Amino acid sequence: MTTLDQTVEAIGAVAAQLTHLHAEAARLYGSEVDCIVTSGSRDVRHIERALDGLLGFASDETCLELFRRLCRHYWDIDPTATAEYIHAYRELWDSDNCAEQDTQA
Repeated sequence: MTTLDQTVEAIGAVAAQLTHLHAEAARLYGSEVDCIVTSGSRDVRHIERALDGLLGFASDETCLELFRRLCRHYWDIDPTATAEYIHAYRELWDSDNCAEQDTQA
């Protein structure tokens, strides 16, 4: 096996682990978001902890949907903080924003 083959194999293994990690995050955060939203929780610390965690996984479509759902819930509680989370998402993950930054560099 060549070094290139080993590298490709290693990258494939990391990608598989990342896929598994996103699925696990979606499962765990899904339960948490359901609990927060269905209970009508206004616990800012709890909501922001969940948003902070989801932000790290928001490149995954399922986790992004959970992030959006929780942002919609949080908007009625603290629109300014919610807008900051949306801005943070855009800074980290929004491909249009990344393309715009690339053209300015």
